[in-house]
Amino acid sequence: MTDPTHPETARADRLAADTAMGAVTLDVADLDAMTAYYRDAVGLDVIHAIGDRVALGRGAKTLLRLHHSPDLKHAGPREAGLFHTAFLFDSKAALAAAVYGVAQRHPDTFRGSSDHLVSNAFYFDDPEGNGVELYWDRDRSEWSWAHGRVEMNTLFLDPNRFLQQNLTEEGLAGPGQGDAEIGHVHLSVGSIAPAREFYVDRLGFDTTAEIGDTALFVSAGGYHHHMAMNVWNSKGAGRRQPTLGLGQVDIVLPGADAVGELSERMRHYGIDARDDGRTVSFDDPWANTIRVLATSEAETQADAATSGTPTRP
Repeated sequence: MTDPTHPETARADRLAADTAMGAVTLDVADLDAMTAYYRDAVGLDVIHAIGDRVALGRGAKTLLRLHHSPDLKHAGPREAGLFHTAFLFDSKAALAAAVYGVAQRHPDTFRGSSDHLVSNAFYFDDPEGNGVELYWDRDRSEWSWAHGRVEMNTLFLDPNRFLQQNLTEEGLAGPGQGDAEIGHVHLSVGSIAPAREFYVDRLGFDTTAEIGDTALFVSAGGYHHHMAMNVWNSKGAGRRQPTLGLGQVDIVLPGADAVGELSERMRHYGIDARDDGRTVSFDDPWANTIRVLATSEAETQADAATSGTPTRP
């Protein structure tokens, strides 16, 4: 539930409360290796594999699209782009199964774990260096808000103890337990001020947390964060050139009218909004591509994917 003290909740240019994150697209060099990682270690299902594209998710819901792009090079460590894709699991047992799956198959990719008060999170890198967060949320009734900001922290979370307490026989057998979705996407950007202008003032997210001038957390509908941006590795970075890594971030709005209204708003601010009649895409100040679509369009694409019909990336 949206925090009633939140200063931005009453503004008409906010994203709808039931806005959600859609699929993340990655441009990858080794399609087979990346597919195997997200399928066998993280526990996502291959929904379709057509030519140079693979879609993975849970059930019919696509969470990740891999696009084979062998001609692209890896981005430099100080460039803007993806910090991590965060997969949200519906239970501690499901999270433990995924964490155990990655730890067993790729133990050298573990980067840490934290209790963030709102969530328990585990961090890894995939085989091509893309950040991956696997996490579970505490119930919203347990989150604390003050003056429109949610209380988050980075407390020690013992990964071995977490697995001992939450890993089930089903989880030991394989990582595909429970349900999952894209909970949030965290970006590396060059500066926080233009990130706030784009994602809050223009796109319409609410600010939920800040770490000085180094990190910004934003959401719709009182979630702790649907997106985040930081400069920890990328301070001063300019616009991205085509590289491996982040290809596109999808945001799902409740209806076509909401998509149309957002398109008009972005154009009003002079932002190039590419509208194909079903989706709207635009680039943030660092050339990260954001695609916005309605829930009905996302469901249509899911139906097409499960039937084997090629869909737009």
